Amino acid sequence: MDKNVIFTLEDDLGNEIEFELLDVITYKNEEYAVLIENTEDVDELTILKIESYDDEEEVYSGIDDDALVHKIFDIFKKNHPDDFNYSE
Repeated sequence: MDKNVIFTLEDDLGNEIEFELLDVITYKNEEYAVLIENTEDVDELTILKIESYDDEEEVYSGIDDDALVHKIFDIFKKNHPDDFNYSE
């Protein structure tokens, strides 16, 4: 998957939201997408599990495990220490 790609995801309510892919983190043989909404005033990252992807379709799912989300976020911060002003 290419990073810094802009794409649209549909939420559970059918709303389309445009995101930028910042990074793909591999953890315990699973891949996770670190995303940010493609708007000027958003400062929260979104982390989704990548279920599958190919040239035609990507499938992502939410993560219910808060500890896992924090672990992926910690890896992202370590990989990108100067890219963002991190606050939790």
